[in-house]
Amino acid sequence: MTRGNASQTKVHFKGRADDFIVLVDDAASVHAWRADRSVPLAQVVSGWKVFVTHKHGAQGVLDTASHATLDNEFGTHVEEDVVAKILEHGDLQETESHERQGTTNDTMGARVAH
Repeated sequence: MTRGNASQTKVHFKGRADDFIVLVDDAASVHAWRADRSVPLAQVVSGWKVFVTHKHGAQGVLDTASHATLDNEFGTHVEEDVVAKILEHGDLQETESHERQGTTNDTMGARVAH
């Protein structure tokens, strides 16, 4: 997961039996790929993993999708084909993580030498 002032962009696909997530570099690259399929998928996706959220939408815990799950939903478990289908039919979502603020260890007291 991203930490501190970083944005995370993902494509969420609601399937028949599960919700699927693919992490992408940015929204502009997804739009460019959707407009022109000659753009390599390697320039769009951020890692070749397809995640499932077990019907918890785009905000659930991300687990790696099994071959059986991909076969049941998409008819194939070839990652390039599955990722292309998710990018084509999924919803693009961008989130911004805010910087962590606050004390790091309240039990340490004022840290004043005695």
